[in-house]
Amino acid sequence: MSSRTSPSRRRSARSLVALGAVAILLAACSSTASQDAEASASAAVKDRRVAVSLIVKTTSNPFFIAMQKGAEAAAQENDVDLTFAAGREDGDETVQIQAIEDAISRGQNGILITPNGPGVLEALDRAREAGLYVIALDTAPDPADAVDITFATDNFDAGKRIGAWTASQLGGKKAVIAMLNLFDDKVVSVDYNRGQGFLTGMGIDTADPKINGDEAESGTYSGGEYTIVCNEAAQGAEDGGTTAMETCLSKNPDINVVYTLNEPTAYGAFQALTAAGKTSDDVLMTSVDGGCAGVGYVKDGIIDATSQQYPVRMAQEGVAAIATLNRFGAAPKLSPGLDFFDTGDELVTDTPAAGIESIDTTEASKICWG
Repeated sequence: MSSRTSPSRRRSARSLVALGAVAILLAACSSTASQDAEASASAAVKDRRVAVSLIVKTTSNPFFIAMQKGAEAAAQENDVDLTFAAGREDGDETVQIQAIEDAISRGQNGILITPNGPGVLEALDRAREAGLYVIALDTAPDPADAVDITFATDNFDAGKRIGAWTASQLGGKKAVIAMLNLFDDKVVSVDYNRGQGFLTGMGIDTADPKINGDEAESGTYSGGEYTIVCNEAAQGAEDGGTTAMETCLSKNPDINVVYTLNEPTAYGAFQALTAAGKTSDDVLMTSVDGGCAGVGYVKDGIIDATSQQYPVRMAQEGVAAIATLNRFGAAPKLSPGLDFFDTGDELVTDTPAAGIESIDTTEASKICWG
């Protein structure tokens, strides 16, 4: 038998080789086409337009101005169309409700809001039913699931830090306390969390943790005896702080501890204390916010300690979260053990206390806002 291959078998072999080459070529083309399609789809997802409304409490507070700037920067970075709205004053629910309705009618993708009160919750329900993703910033609604998620400072922890610091500074002296809160006509989480956190840090039983002013007027704190002179609403504003502090001093001129909800309130209270002849040696004043102005107040001795929070971070991460959700389907997650996403806080003081973690005004000024 001959070892030579017949012409017909050689032609069959060449045909198989040719068919194999064609198959490889087609597979390569198919793979390239698939990769191109995937790349095109990915580019289309990244280029998908996302529209978001940022609705803050008011523009009279540097905190919310900083939040707006943070959102604008994040919107540019994430290619998001941003609409901005603000209440006329802290507590203005009417303007916020209209802004929510506007976001729905525009067919936007999401809302970032610092709620001015429970009156906005019904409108937020309508927004979520319409398919908008709703993130609360700074102020968690009650109940927390009235929004999809909250990005905020742990306001209770912020209050607790300044309360513990205050107790440490008193050295066992009787605490004669003025509480300058936000509202007296509505319940807002940022209000009761900061105030009740402060009292908890002092070692005072708060009774109902969601109600300001229901604690015992006198008793003992972690270092000695206390008396709470007043729980006054200052509306989060400088002039409100002055009026509230004047009212408290009229009830008891011996106040030596002042808790304030925020730094504009604190500066207003300082003016009333100064007019009454009180100095920083007479009164320990604490606050929450940590804006650049507030850090300056701590440095100058107007405020003794404040808890710094990060509104720019809240807004930036909120904008990015809605963009990511709409383009890639990944929703933000809660911080472990909390019912919100914690954006952090730091105690700021130039008089550190043993066992209480803090940063000084030099460090705080590098990361402040406003």
